[in-house]
Amino acid sequence: MQSKKFSLIESLSNVAIGYFVSLLSQILVFPIFDINVDLKTNIYIGLWFTVISIIRSYLLRRTFNRFKR
Repeated sequence: MQSKKFSLIESLSNVAIGYFVSLLSQILVFPIFDINVDLKTNIYIGLWFTVISIIRSYLLRRTFNRFKR
């Protein structure tokens, strides 16, 4: 079983790595679809998707915890 501190570190690492993978994907994939945005816009788009992902993950986890009881 993980400690609460280690769980927090794991979660933050997962979010940070996911954000940078998302940002790199946008920079590489957007031009293929003729979507041309500057780095600042890519950063904001990545942040929005990261926030949405965190909320989705939280709600899904809470839903599954309800079924576990």
